[in-house]
Amino acid sequence: MPASQHQSPKSDIEIAQAAKKRPILDIAREKLGIAAENLEPYGHYKAKVSMDYIKTLKDRPNGKLILVSAISPTPAGEGKTTTTVGLTDALNHLGRKAMLCLREPSLGPCFGVKGGAAGGGYAQVVPMEDINLHFTGDFHAITSAHNLLAALIDNHIYWGNALGLDQRRVAWRRVMDMNDRALRSVVSSLGGVANGFPREDGFDITVASEVMAIFCLASDLDDLKKRLGNIIVGYTRDRKPVRAGDVKGHGPMTALLKDALSPNLVQTLEGTPAFIHGGPFANIAHGCNSVLATTTALKLADYVVTEAGFGADLGAEKFLDIKCRKTGLKPDCAVLVATIRALKMHGGVKKDDLKKEDLKALEAGLSNLQRHIENMQKFGVVPVVSINRFSADTEAEIALVKDGCKKLGVEAVMADHWAMGGPGAADVARAVVKIVDQGKSNLKLLYPDEMPLFEKIRTIAKEIYRAKDATADKSVKDQLANWESMGFGKLPVCIAKTQYSFSTNPDAKGAPVDHTINVREVRLAAGAEFVVAICGEIMTMPGLPKVPSADSIDVNAEGKIVGLF
Repeated sequence: MPASQHQSPKSDIEIAQAAKKRPILDIAREKLGIAAENLEPYGHYKAKVSMDYIKTLKDRPNGKLILVSAISPTPAGEGKTTTTVGLTDALNHLGRKAMLCLREPSLGPCFGVKGGAAGGGYAQVVPMEDINLHFTGDFHAITSAHNLLAALIDNHIYWGNALGLDQRRVAWRRVMDMNDRALRSVVSSLGGVANGFPREDGFDITVASEVMAIFCLASDLDDLKKRLGNIIVGYTRDRKPVRAGDVKGHGPMTALLKDALSPNLVQTLEGTPAFIHGGPFANIAHGCNSVLATTTALKLADYVVTEAGFGADLGAEKFLDIKCRKTGLKPDCAVLVATIRALKMHGGVKKDDLKKEDLKALEAGLSNLQRHIENMQKFGVVPVVSINRFSADTEAEIALVKDGCKKLGVEAVMADHWAMGGPGAADVARAVVKIVDQGKSNLKLLYPDEMPLFEKIRTIAKEIYRAKDATADKSVKDQLANWESMGFGKLPVCIAKTQYSFSTNPDAKGAPVDHTINVREVRLAAGAEFVVAICGEIMTMPGLPKVPSADSIDVNAEGKIVGLF
């Protein structure tokens, strides 16, 4: 987590555990006007907001929407979630009624590569341990619903296969919410006649599940059920699609997801209300919290701050081209998060040398931030840059970044919310309010619905990644053409690609140009209503690193979780 000039010796979890949390029923009543009968408490500090209550909000006017994204991530850290939390607290300090919407964390990175999704320092959402682990059970419900459908498919084949599903063309993999490379490719149903028909299978991580995407894009329970029924689970021998509704999967899946669909309400360390709901990764999925959480928050607050995963080339692009396209949402301002340390890494500096002033490397790395700024401007959304402060940042380095942004017509503001909470992000909040009040953001989608699927991929590759072209084998292009003939040509595309670079090479820092984006596989998410294009070596089931975070996580003699960030 970024350290600042005022760095606390405490870890994130120590800060969170020392916090005095208020009962969530009080937060809901005092900050949002939600009565206790409209909440389903999960203990004292978490609650779900009832769907019946959400329906009563439909005629209220919407607040202003602020989208937080970032530069391409590096090991130096950027602090995007921390900024989302700190900015929302700061808006409340300025007298604005604000709340935030975040994604739920996956257990994969919690036990894999160190990094949670609850913010850090004094800009966190709490209860931090609950949020980063089981929370309210939403991910378990999504995992179970997904795997129920997998079980129903194999069961249908076992009991005669009345639908004529071709076992070689079953497209529905299984999922689990953990990094486990050993499960990427498996053979199921071994062991004889009683266990079914052996076939190739595999696991994705839950955040890559189409059920997760549907969960986050559904507008209500009926929409959820309809989308689940539209999932294409495979094809017959004559290539006709077989859907989840055909194996009667959508009803029981909806039953498993019914309670999970209600948004989860928690609070920041400063008592600001926060929805944390849904959690697709932005490198392999569409990277935004649920539509229900965002649209509900806009009815409850004057300012809603939400986060899109990873760099703006992935999370923000998908937020705008998929989530906004489907819902009519339009951000009034974007915040791009950066650190001078990370920009120097993009300029070629090694992690151990980041504390030394290096204006030449910073200028080279600044190209990454400038590219993201230009991309946001292409969408018609006015950005402000939030630079998370580190103690080693020099005045010359700060001036260089501010001047570079100014040349693009964008204000860059220093922020210190990690150490100071809301007051540390006050300048960012003032810059955001100024942009919102000017009303100059006017969302322009990158491509029209009518554009052919591969041309949509090519457009993102050229316009956002600055590639010279996108390529794919004939089999991939034939598959896209087939889906177009089936009526799916108007769907948006969701690019699965490394988050570390504009290219498909994670080591290509800065702002590479004239590279090629190769699409090695495409998947149709007919229920979520987008097409996934898997590029480069990106995996939809990650593996654990050599030294996973799990090595440090434990429970001490007092029963407290330790080592969790």
